Amino acid sequence: MVDASEANLFLIDREIAEAWPALPRREALCDVRDAERVARLLTAEQPDIVFHAAALKHVPMVENHPCEGVRTNVLGTRNVAMAAKAAGASHFALISTDKAVAPSSVMGATKRVAEAIARQFGGGGKMRVGVVRFGNVLGSAGSVVPVFRHQIARGGPVTLTDANVERYFMTIPEAVSLVLRAVAQSAADAAPPAGVLTLEMGEPVKIIDLARRMIELQGLVPGKDIEIRITGLRPGEKLTEALVDVNETAAPKSAGVVEATPV
Repeated sequence: MVDASEANLFLIDREIAEAWPALPRREALCDVRDAERVARLLTAEQPDIVFHAAALKHVPMVENHPCEGVRTNVLGTRNVAMAAKAAGASHFALISTDKAVAPSSVMGATKRVAEAIARQFGGGGKMRVGVVRFGNVLGSAGSVVPVFRHQIARGGPVTLTDANVERYFMTIPEAVSLVLRAVAQSAADAAPPAGVLTLEMGEPVKIIDLARRMIELQGLVPGKDIEIRITGLRPGEKLTEALVDVNETAAPKSAGVVEATPV
């Protein structure tokens, strides 16, 4: 387990220790921006599979600090992919986002570039590369569900940027399954994957409907007991996201999984 945050690394290590005390594990404090440190770490550990999830993911934050977004999301991806290949890893899995599709934000653009960088490393040699695009992961750190839960608990208001904003959602088990299936698929295919894998997630969910439902689940009345306040779209934010770009073709890869391949 590798993280630049001491607090996060401590918490996840403790969580794993409590749930699976017999599971062998090692933790390492490391920032993906530090190419030399990443290279030394992966050379020492000799991992077979590298899951690269490190990223700056909050659109407003990266919009305000674009250089930091590039350093982490773009250069960090290159650093980890290069180190993984040099260390002899057989698989490299990049976690991307639907915001990389026709990006309107700095964060989305950096993740789009990261996808391209990762795929370049899968074009030849031993290491196979799988890229997966997530929608919004329910219950993940900083996602809308914990934010709404906190706002409801303190009596409101529940804030959202626009009444028409809608997003694709997936559960944490679905997200984990997609990453593992991407690795398994890249191992099974005769040729390296040409595209990006994503889940078939049905129709997007209106965020205002999610907010109303969460309020109702607490036995409260939206707009009466808890105010829903519209704050306005933030720079770089879209009303709706897509999972496949107009310059990509989508084809079923396996049950519930779609591969988006550049035209």
